[in-house]
Parts: sequence; C-alpha cells; structure tokens
Amino acid sequence: MASNVQSEALVLHHLGNSRSQRILWLLEELEIPYTIKAYPRLPSGEAPPELRAVHPMGKSPVITDGNVVLAESGAIVEYIIKKYDSTGKLQTSKSTAVVNTYYTHFSEGSLMVPFTFKYIMNRAPELGPWLLRPLIRYITNTLSAAAADPSIEGSLDMIEEHLSKLPEKTYFAGGSNPTSADFMMIFPLELSIQLLPQLVDTKRHLKAYVEMIHQLPAFKRGIEKGGSYSYAN
Repeated sequence: MASNVQSEALVLHHLGNSRSQRILWLLEELEIPYTIKAYPRLPSGEAPPELRAVHPMGKSPVITDGNVVLAESGAIVEYIIKKYDSTGKLQTSKSTAVVNTYYTHFSEGSLMVPFTFKYIMNRAPELGPWLLRPLIRYITNTLSAAAADPSIEGSLDMIEEHLSKLPEKTYFAGGSNPTSADFMMIFPLELSIQLLPQLVDTKRHLKAYVEMIHQLPAFKRGIEKGGSYSYAN
C-alpha cells in the first residue's frame, strides 16, 4: 500500500463521464480504502437530485470523509493529497511548486470556463421555441466560435509549449510522479481531444501526455471501478 492512513469512511459520490473520474485516478494512485457511491444521470444528462442531499450544489465529484463533506475538484484533490499522501509520492519539490500550483488552478479557473460557455451555448437552442431554434442555434454557434474557441486555442498552445519543454514521460510539474496539476488538467485536455480535434491535431506533446495518463495502471483501475468513461476512448 502506498499509504498507511486508514480512510474507511472516505466515500466518493460519483457521476459517470464527469470530473469525478480524476478523483478516482487520485484515489487509485494513493491506494487508500474508499467507497464509490454512483449516481445515474437523468435522461437529460444532468446530475440527479439525490446529489443535493449530499451537497447543496448537487454536482459530482463530492466526497464525504467522516464529518467532512467537500465539493469542487480542486479542493478535493488538495484535501486528499494533504491528508492521505503520507509517503509524499504526489508532492512537488520546492523548485516545481509554483508550476504545479499554477496548472492546478488554471484547469478550472481558465481552461474550463470557455468549455462551460460552449456547453451553455449548445444547450440554448433546445430551450427556446422550436420555430426560433435555427436562429438561436446560428447565434449561439457564432458566439461560441468567437468567444470560446480562441480562448481554448490559446490555452492549448500554451500547454503544448509547456509540455514540449519537459523531459519525456514526465508530468506537468516536471517530476516522475503525478501531482495535483495532473489530476486537475487531465479532464479539460480529454475534453479538448474529444470536442475540438481540429485544434488538438497538431499538439503532439499534449496528445502524448493524455495517452500516457490513460495507460497508467491507476487510471485504468479508476475506470474499471467507476464505469464507462467516454473521454478516455
């Protein structure tokens, strides 16, 4: 076992095809005891209302650990590493701590923002009167292409440049083991490959990084335990 800390009470409230998958990867990397409580999505694809009984936001991932109830991927990753990484396996060195901190927060603070905007724009036509849906779709597609795609493209260019400077088979902070930045960055990079292949096609280092993560035994175990995960295909 990578950690001798007992965590019998640690529960991951899991929703398939979501950010929750990266928490499963983290838990498998640490090899600590935990329980998965999986929730089925509604026909609309949204999270079920049962999750609101766990946390007011009603989203996944959420963890419960004794009296602790914690949402937000970044907070969960930092909490689990701080409490359960007793060997220091997932810690950064002093020289790489700043890079790790930056990409840990860049994931949700910058990169996922335009993806969320694109998701809202894609959903908007379905919510309007059917006669107006073609017009709404034209407007939202135009807004998405103008406001979201350039931001995503600029972020992916920066990430590709960063990864190109690292030795082969290393992680975001430059070490031989993943750190919080890797657990946070994998989801938006998977989204980029699935949803915007035209932007990622030339990003050789980015694609190699994602493939490296997908081949990790801990990542594969997370998928086996969490169920189908389309972003790893």
